[in-house]
Amino acid sequence: MTEITITTEFIRLDSFLKLANLVGSGGQAKMIIQDGLVKVNDEVCTMRGKKLYGGEVVDVDGEVLKVKKA
Repeated sequence: MTEITITTEFIRLDSFLKLANLVGSGGQAKMIIQDGLVKVNDEVCTMRGKKLYGGEVVDVDGEVLKVKKA
């Protein structure tokens, strides 16, 4: 599991995917989120604006990332 550090209280799911270099643009993030390919804490999430806080786990097609608060 890879940890991605954020310096703010939370980060939006689409921004997190860009920060983690899993997508190249917000448009790509929107597409994979709407297609149900992203899980947050083991549940499919289709809300691209979902707020992620430290300790939450994001899974994109087997790539597992943990949000770490700086």
